[in-house]
Amino acid sequence: MKIIIYGLGYVGLTAAGCLTEAGHDVLGVDVNAHKVDLVNAGKSPISEPGLDVLLAKACLNGRLRATLDPGRSINEFDIAFVCVGTPSASDGSHNMTYMAEVSRQIAAAIDPSQRKEPLTVVYRSTIRPGTLDEFVLPIFRSYLKNQIGAIELIYNPEFLRESVAIRDYFNPPKIVIGTADGQISAKMNVLYAGLDAPTFYTRFREAELTKFVDNSFHALKVAFANEIGRICLQIGVSTEIIHEIFVSDTKLNISPYYLRPGGAFGGSCLPKDVRALQFISGDVGAQTYLIDSLLRSNDAHKHYLYNYCIRDVPQGSHVLLIGLAFKANSDDLRESPNLDLARRLLQGGFSVSVYDPVLRPDMLVGQNLGNAYAQLPMLDELLIDKETAEKNQFDLVIDTNGSAKSLALCSSRIVSINQLS
Repeated sequence: MKIIIYGLGYVGLTAAGCLTEAGHDVLGVDVNAHKVDLVNAGKSPISEPGLDVLLAKACLNGRLRATLDPGRSINEFDIAFVCVGTPSASDGSHNMTYMAEVSRQIAAAIDPSQRKEPLTVVYRSTIRPGTLDEFVLPIFRSYLKNQIGAIELIYNPEFLRESVAIRDYFNPPKIVIGTADGQISAKMNVLYAGLDAPTFYTRFREAELTKFVDNSFHALKVAFANEIGRICLQIGVSTEIIHEIFVSDTKLNISPYYLRPGGAFGGSCLPKDVRALQFISGDVGAQTYLIDSLLRSNDAHKHYLYNYCIRDVPQGSHVLLIGLAFKANSDDLRESPNLDLARRLLQGGFSVSVYDPVLRPDMLVGQNLGNAYAQLPMLDELLIDKETAEKNQFDLVIDTNGSAKSLALCSSRIVSINQLS
């Protein structure tokens, strides 16, 4: 295919080199004349291992050239990649100046009468969710009007790490392609046909948010590892051994577990051990701000879930809470966020019933017993059996453990909080 790339920075140049290596013809566009001259000479303006070899090869075989101004030649191309920068503004938002200017250039240059099929315009720059719908699409509509079908808009975030970007391009962890309706793009399928990676087609907004989620999680991991490292150094524990043990666990630690948005954490271990680690950190002066924020964040999530569940539900409504223990198939009520939710519902003026297929109050002992009745002194009055749950009409059902699907419930609204959606 014939591909034009706007922006010859780290992302655009890497894409240019890799796309030519895959057999495509590429025209690179940039406002920097020196950069354009270097690319046309087969040299890389940036330091990225292996990229200079790809660019030199591409120029030699005629697959790559660069220009300051493509003019109206865009009508000759199948795909346009937009890889311009979106630097941070002073308030932390993105500066969209370059994005707007390039979008206008492309829109103004398109001549629908010269095209047999739509130009696929692929945005790779990191952008706020809603940007393609609310910012980019209106620019194209202002130029193309009722001929908006002359373009196919795509958001395709990149997951390239500097210094290993070429390897990442040909061996991506995943491919995410955002389209207006979340449906497949034929050209993007052709573009990535040779790559072995899980591919996700989504709407624009899910694709736009993906890069923020990934990078924030990477930052979280670095900050967490460094906080643990500070604690280790302060108390004379080997950071290398702790790291080796931690990353060896691919069943729980390095895995999908505990990463699904849903209920707050609770139980006998997580809250207690986080508090203890906070104390150790404070005692030795490790200053672990991330770890110190975990319980506050969890409390904030409990409050959010309460408001999420009762939105548009009038005070006094009959609510069924399914699952009181902190985890399905358990009767452990120690620091269960569901106990807290039940208490909040009662304080909020709702009529509450609780169905938990595992919980038996007469079997509760020790801390489990004390914690349950300290939060809900009227626990025995709230509990109902399966037959009663299925016989009654509820204004709201809150499913904390996934049991609702096994019940014949009569309710105008069912909210599942073990998987937020």
